[in-house]
Amino acid sequence: MALDLVLQGALPADGGSPQPVDIGIAGGRIAEIRPGLAAQGLSDDTRVIDLAAGGGGCLVAPGFVETHIHLDKSCILDRCASRRGDLEEAIGEVAKAKAGFTAEDVHARASRTLEKCLLQGTTHMRTHLEVDPGIGLRGLDGVLPLVKEFAWALDLEICVFPQEGLLNNPGTDALMVEALKRGCRVVGAAPYTDSDPKGQIDRVFEMAREFDADIDMHLDFGATCDEVDITYVCDLTERYGYGGRVAVGHVTKMSVMPPEMFAGIARRLANAGVAVTVLPSTDLFLMGREQDHSRMRGVTAAHLLLHEGVNCSLSTNNVLNPFTPFGDCSLVRMANLYANICHVGARGDVEECFRMVTARSARLLRRDDYGLAVGMPADLVVLDAADMAGAVAELAPVLYSFKAGRMVLERSRPQLHRPA
Repeated sequence: MALDLVLQGALPADGGSPQPVDIGIAGGRIAEIRPGLAAQGLSDDTRVIDLAAGGGGCLVAPGFVETHIHLDKSCILDRCASRRGDLEEAIGEVAKAKAGFTAEDVHARASRTLEKCLLQGTTHMRTHLEVDPGIGLRGLDGVLPLVKEFAWALDLEICVFPQEGLLNNPGTDALMVEALKRGCRVVGAAPYTDSDPKGQIDRVFEMAREFDADIDMHLDFGATCDEVDITYVCDLTERYGYGGRVAVGHVTKMSVMPPEMFAGIARRLANAGVAVTVLPSTDLFLMGREQDHSRMRGVTAAHLLLHEGVNCSLSTNNVLNPFTPFGDCSLVRMANLYANICHVGARGDVEECFRMVTARSARLLRRDDYGLAVGMPADLVVLDAADMAGAVAELAPVLYSFKAGRMVLERSRPQLHRPA
């Protein structure tokens, strides 16, 4: 088979060869992975990229997977106040800003954020998108065209959800149903903003079953472990046979659970097949503000959930808005931030931080067409690192990314100019 591209001197992530190999790509897919491929009579049309040039080999992994981001309300800091910096203020400020959103405005800001993600090696994404009577479907009108417009660089799916409540916010239900009819593949929730949290969860499961949609909820965002909804979500997941199709994000209440309670909930999640997304930047920024000293971190220990068999991802959540007034859309940075916050030191757990922005995130999105193996789509990222743990520890920069074998990003290694 004629190869279109060879990545020479690659260090495969996650179970690959400890020695450099060459990765051959043809027709948008990985065709061969073996040493010495670049030296064996390639066609004149085959492009060879020497990853060992200027240093050692480079880590090659499947592209980064963003499981939880809000494109529709990114980049609005100039329209919002952030004085208290708490969740209530953030919801209120964004609600006021949303009144002025147009489809064109959402499209422009979301495009800018997507480009930041591409510059960090993201190739797959689930974005959460708000609908309510105030904004209607203008957010969807702005984001939905991006699925096709950015298909050259990443796979994008939309999770529609009611940020400001569902049962207490008449008209929201019909808007969510319309969004699902128009192509949203996932339905979400934010029960803690509703007058009837369990009623909202019930209705979301009804929608999911009606449209054969996956479920991804904002859940149990709070500073105490009182009145958690996570066990109810597990109950419904098992009742309706939805294991493997349900994810919950934030669950900051788990960060303050005693060890026995934490372990029990973890086993419940694993048995039900409910995945967890931890959002380090937002949770760290919003939690603990009511405390005047010894402030809680509010970031749930995902690596400990993994030990109990729960699938987990790490993700960005908000970018440059009152929920999180920071963000460069780097999932490597998010993995590193999480590792610092949650005292991750064991090498195996640091490697899991990398998997929680790659393979584990892809599993959460139910991507069977993902991985560094012959036959898989050549959706790849190349980092200036020797291995996964090093990439997380040193915030390794992305040097290249590819979508279906086509280069999306190229970045040169920095060079020091020493005196003569």
